Formats: sequence, C-alpha cells, structure tokens
Amino acid sequence: MNSLGLSKRPQDTRVVVAMSGGVDSSVTAAMLREEGYDVVGITLQLYDHGIALQKKGACCAGQDIYDARQVSDRIGIPHYVLDYEGRFSQDVMEDFADTYLRGETPIPCVRCNQRVKFRDLLNTARDLGADALATGHYVRRFQADGGRAELHRAIDPNRDQSYFLFATTQEQLDFLRFPLGGLTKPETRALAERYALEVAAKPDSQDICFVPNGNYADVVAKLRPGAVEPGDIVHVDGRVLGRHKGVVHYTVGQRKGLGIGGIRGEEEPLYVVRIEPAQRRVVVGPRDALARTAVLVRDLNWLGPDLGPGESLEVEVKLRSAQPLSAATLRLTGPAEARVELHAPQHGVAPGQACVVYDGDRVLGGGWIAGTQA
Repeated sequence: MNSLGLSKRPQDTRVVVAMSGGVDSSVTAAMLREEGYDVVGITLQLYDHGIALQKKGACCAGQDIYDARQVSDRIGIPHYVLDYEGRFSQDVMEDFADTYLRGETPIPCVRCNQRVKFRDLLNTARDLGADALATGHYVRRFQADGGRAELHRAIDPNRDQSYFLFATTQEQLDFLRFPLGGLTKPETRALAERYALEVAAKPDSQDICFVPNGNYADVVAKLRPGAVEPGDIVHVDGRVLGRHKGVVHYTVGQRKGLGIGGIRGEEEPLYVVRIEPAQRRVVVGPRDALARTAVLVRDLNWLGPDLGPGESLEVEVKLRSAQPLSAATLRLTGPAEARVELHAPQHGVAPGQACVVYDGDRVLGGGWIAGTQA
C-alpha cells in the first residue's frame, strides 16, 4: 500500500495534479514527484486569456499558467493546459450572475470545484489513465473501515477549505487525494523553498478569478445586460428609506454601503434582512431582525451515515465560510433536502450560501441554503 492508499508501487501509480500556478498545488506536485509517483500536471484555462494576462492576484490567469509550467519543468513532470473556458463560463459564471439576480449570494468557488474541477477534470484524469487526482486544497481524506473514504477538516483551522468542498460526491472522494491537509501554510512554503520552486513566496490569490477588483455588480451587468435595475430600500416596518441601483449590490447581513445613512432619532444600525428581487426591493432592519433558528437546505450531498426520511441527527453546521460551527439538529425532508434546526439563533444566514454539516472534524455533507425561518 503506497502513501496514497493504493496497492501499487509509486512509480506504477499515475497521479494527475490540478496545478493553478500557486504555491499549494506546486508543492503538491513536487511532493508526489519526490515520492516517485508518475505525476502529470494539468492547468485549466478558465476564462479569456487576454484578460487573464492583465489580471493579477487571481487563480488560473496568464501568469499562473506560466508559473505552473515553470514548476513542472523544474520538477521534471509533463504539463498540459486544457481550455475549459466554455464549461467554466456556462457552469460557473452564468450561475454566478443568475444567483445574484435571484437575490441570493453565490459561492462560485464551490461551483467550480463541483462542476469543473471535480467533474470534468476528474474525468480527464481517468482518460489519461490516472489512479488519482490530487489538489492543493487544505482538507484531509481518510479511508475508513470498509473502504469508504471520508472527508475531514484540515489540521490547520486557519487554512481549512472543507466548507468549499461539501459538494464532493462519494465517488469523487474515492478518486481524490489532498496531500496538504496535514500541513500548515508556513510548512508548505518551507517545502516550496526546499524544492527551490519559484512560487515559494507567491502571495495567495484573494479575488474570485473572473471578478476584477471585487466588483461583482459589473460582472453581473456584463453577463446579464439590462437585468440590473434600481428599486426601493425598505425598512422591515414598511418605510421606504431610499433607492438602490440594483439588488446585486446587496447581500443578507450587509451593514456597510447601504447608501441610506442613518435614520434620524434612531441610533441602531441597519442591516440587509432580505432581498426581494421580483419587487426589486432591499429590505433592511435592526440586527435582531436577522436572527434565524431554522435553515432549509436543497441539493444536499450526503457523505455521512445512512439516514432515512424524517430521521434526525445531532450535528454542527457552518453557514458561511468564515463563521464558527453551530450546534444543530438535521432532519431529512426529501431525497436531497433537509431542515436544520439551530440550537441558538444565527444572524446573517444568506440564501445561496452553503450549509455544511460536520461531526467533529468529519464533513458529513452539505447543501445550498434555500430559505430560512425566524
């Protein structure tokens, strides 16, 4: 049994590594190459290369493709660039725009993992005769008794990316490997220096790769011309407080940038409580109005123990990537639907975000937040 849990010698085991050009995926490739695996690096071109060359600080851009090729040459592995622009545009960018126009808050990185990297790239890896697809994500994979793979949080809580991988299916998880899950970021950078990789000091990408300068509304307006329309900003008590330039500028829980100032005689700050896209309304109110005790989940991807309809399970959930875990009771309400009862009210729960379910460090699954109840 080799270090990837396969019954083959490393030199007889082909591993495709998804190389973004960053330090994490570069170290992943170098580690596996050092162990003697037959490593093939693949970088995905996900959007217009001309624009990419002018965009810094984002993954899969022109400089990143160049960096991935340089690393591959350095460690002596073949490297290929695959044009996935059409798939990425349809499955990630179009979905991003439509989600905002529904008054929801999208997570395009989850869609990219779900519909491009862990579906299309995984199939390409199989076509290349690979035994596994490895990525630089900070998450751990364990082979449980009986051979079923489990997804666990990374050893470093500050780098854990399990929230963004909740949609990974059991079949995909069986084929995937995450060599960095037991490392911290400083340890990864130290390895990059030991391997003499040019990307050792390269900053982490911060932006969504296709959103220049973080201006989501401009991207939505470009993808859906004429769909970004103005409307009213309304208090939960019915008062019209002002006007907005499009619901895409707002997300549930937002406090800053509402464009209405304070209300005379009322010192309590206002937050976006809900978005009503059909009426082109943004509803605001005090923080108490954000409190929610139940979350409705759709498109549930379940990796945990078998549950029948109506069965419940005591779990912890994460409702935004930067939020701590919250105790909850999950009950299946349909084949891929669930109701999550929160043991303590949570604020700023936004439809379109993910509800990811945990048992300790193990990821039991997750789905998209379809609605909430006070």
